[in-house]
Amino acid sequence: MVTFVVIPNQYSNTLSLYKNLFKQTLIYGLATVFPRIITFVLNPVYVMYLPDKSKMGEVSIIFSYLVFFNVVLSYGMETAFFRFYNSEDNKKKVISTSTVSLFWSSIGFLCIALLFRNTLAGWIGVRVEYITYTIWILTLDALTIIPFSKLRAEKKPMKYAVIKMSNACISLLMTVFFLAILPKLVELNPEGFFSTIYFENFQIGYIFISLLMASLTTFLVLIPNYTKISWTFDKVLWKKMMTYGLPILFAGIAFAINEHFDKILLDWMHVPLADIGAYSACYKIGMFMVLFRTAYTLGIEPFFFSHAANENAQQTYATITKYFVIFGSFICLFVIVFIDLLKQPLVPRKEYWDAIKVVPLIVLANFFLGIYTNLSVWYKLIDKTKVGAYISLVGAAITLLLNWLLIPTLSYYGSAIATLAAYGSMMVISYKMGQKHYPIPYDFNKIFSYLGLTILFSAVSFYIPVLRENYLVKFGLLALFLYFIYYSEKETLLRIIKRKSK
Repeated sequence: MVTFVVIPNQYSNTLSLYKNLFKQTLIYGLATVFPRIITFVLNPVYVMYLPDKSKMGEVSIIFSYLVFFNVVLSYGMETAFFRFYNSEDNKKKVISTSTVSLFWSSIGFLCIALLFRNTLAGWIGVRVEYITYTIWILTLDALTIIPFSKLRAEKKPMKYAVIKMSNACISLLMTVFFLAILPKLVELNPEGFFSTIYFENFQIGYIFISLLMASLTTFLVLIPNYTKISWTFDKVLWKKMMTYGLPILFAGIAFAINEHFDKILLDWMHVPLADIGAYSACYKIGMFMVLFRTAYTLGIEPFFFSHAANENAQQTYATITKYFVIFGSFICLFVIVFIDLLKQPLVPRKEYWDAIKVVPLIVLANFFLGIYTNLSVWYKLIDKTKVGAYISLVGAAITLLLNWLLIPTLSYYGSAIATLAAYGSMMVISYKMGQKHYPIPYDFNKIFSYLGLTILFSAVSFYIPVLRENYLVKFGLLALFLYFIYYSEKETLLRIIKRKSK
């Protein structure tokens, strides 16, 4: 009788645990994906209201520096915080030490950067005001790293998500107000209040003021975290956290190079700002695959770890990867096939469309990165996460080398090729190493079939001029691809249908 009573309780507790895990994953996933969607939405706003492509080029270059210095200013402390918060008995000491560390490093950066802002503006070739706003944004974002991490550690996903999503909404609303609404208000009433905050040809400044307002609001909401800690600093703990966090810093820098450094390199190699602007605007169409990859990764990683001890874990991972490739292939093909329709709302000015040729490469590159994320499960499960940093560094080296070789002759198209090559190489390296250390029986016949057919149909629909304008053929290619999936996966699909009908 005792056993009969305990089992349901254990089952109930386990079920409750999985429900909480799913709920938290869903909320954190939304908080991560939502800002990316807002970035996606802002792209056509920038294209519409910035005066020309060169201004878009300036914005994209400054954004690239933002991403790069965000990584540097966090120096792996966020991940180190989670590691030691869960392993140390004195959690308050972990919170205090990491907070003090990031506070003083951020203040130090603020003072030094403001002191040399004129020099920095001269190096980058932008107005000093833009550099000043960027410095403050970077500082405020760095100061919120531990408060956000603390919310996650204390299992407060709703508060975390609300603040993150509010930040994105503020930046969107303020950008739309400054770029689209403010000029019309001033035009209707030139002597009114709004004329006092309106400056002509200051669109880039307004973009960064909007981001600064969002960052400042977020910091003010989280500032109680600074008043409630003891401000003690444990040097021994800090050294351990830095030792743990520095490899993560290098991995983060490698990721930033792969993802964003191409715009900086294009500028360094004297590609016209107008071309960089067109490239950056069209690059954003590849965000469809990024959104799919991000949402998938956030949902699937907890599953990978929870099933690691199962007897058939490797087979499960192989099946999941195959279906990721199926869905990813369809998204990839759909975006490329209908790219000439998608570009109209997403990049709504024709003068930008000369860079649309990079989109198939960028979409495919992000697809390869998604496959790499699946393949990378092996080093996470056997606690060799440094391997991920090494693979990312190899990708960064390929990115830098190919950009240096290709930009002089191919301009931004060379950057797109470099991105594809970097992520493709990371995917292959992870697979080869994974099969040695943690063999997974991937169904590569089907995976290569789906991937190969996607590349073939994408190339046919995009690069053959006659077919590119023929939507009957494009729908036919998409339908043929779907039929091929159905034919290949028919047995599995029929089993699912029969199971549901019972």
